[in-house]
Formats: sequence, structure tokens, C-alpha cells
Amino acid sequence: MSDLFVKICGLKTAHDVDVAVAAGADAVGFVFAPGSPRTVGAAAARELAARVPDGVLTVGVFRGQTVEEVRRFTEESGVRGVQLHGDEGPEYYEALRAEGRTLLRATAQRVERCGEYGEDLLLIDAPDPGSGKPWNWAAQEFTAPEGHWLLAGGLNPGNVRGAVETTGAWGVDVSSGVESERGVKSPALIRAFVEAARA
Repeated sequence: MSDLFVKICGLKTAHDVDVAVAAGADAVGFVFAPGSPRTVGAAAARELAARVPDGVLTVGVFRGQTVEEVRRFTEESGVRGVQLHGDEGPEYYEALRAEGRTLLRATAQRVERCGEYGEDLLLIDAPDPGSGKPWNWAAQEFTAPEGHWLLAGGLNPGNVRGAVETTGAWGVDVSSGVESERGVKSPALIRAFVEAARA
């Protein structure tokens, strides 16, 4: 399954971005939600996003922020994707829809299909986002949504291949699973993750 969609999230340095792109990531994420060790400002994200070729999606990650704040950060940073983590309803996605913008909905709830809220991509996260703690993907109560969805939460180079085979995920998203310490990315782990995901 070489066409698996791979997103590397929580990038903060130019080197991390360059490594992720060179490794073959389809998307790179910048955290704008406050309170994370991976949070970056709009100006820093703009510099990082400018390094990314057109074929790779740049994504701003938000949690519990207003539509106005999301729109402002998106425009100031120049990212082409918006990922919402939280209880934002369909009205958020309607308000943020714009030509050329990709909307991602991240949730830990069971969802039947991608697009229920108007999102372009669905991200199924573990109950505690950013903690590195995985789902039990093999549990009978885990049912894969229909459409374009990414598995996230607790993935790393050692388990991503098995997770994809177990769930049939269309794509994967990783942040803490490619870090040498909390908030600090490891180039070697980024490369290993992309390689393992597509093995």
C-alpha cells in the first residue's frame, strides 16, 4: 500500500520540515493550539510553510479556538489546511471553507464516515491527543470510518505498519512517536516512520 497518506505533525524547525518532506511526507502540521510543547506562532509557521513544496499539504492544528482566531492564524501563516481538535460543530467547517483549503476533523469519537461535518479528511485520534498513548486498534468496538481517514495516537515506527494492516486506514498521522524527547523531533525517527508506514 505505497499510496498511504502520511502526515508528520508538530514540526517546529526548518530542519524537521526539510527532513519530513525529503522522507516523503504528504502533509506537515504546525500546532497553533496553546499549551503544547509543539506550539509555534504564525510568523514562524509562515517561514516553515514557505519551505514546503506545493505537493505537500501544510496544516495548522487548532483546539478550542474561535473561528476568527483560526482564520487569522491560517491567513497569517499561509498554511493550506486547517485541523480542528475538539467539539467544533459543522458550522465551524462551513465558516472556514475556502477555495484551495483542506479541512481536517480530528476526533476520538466513533464516526461512520468522513465528511459528516463538511471536512475533507477525518483524523481518528486516541482519547488523549499528543500523549503518545494508542487506541486498542484490534478491539472489536473499533470500526473504520468510510472515506479518507487518518489513524493517529500512539503511532511510531515500530507499530505503524501493523496498525494500518489492522485498521485499513487510508492514512496515518504522527507527532510524539517521532520525538527523541517531548516536543523535539528526531530526524531518524521521522525517516523510519515514513519508511515503515509504506513498507
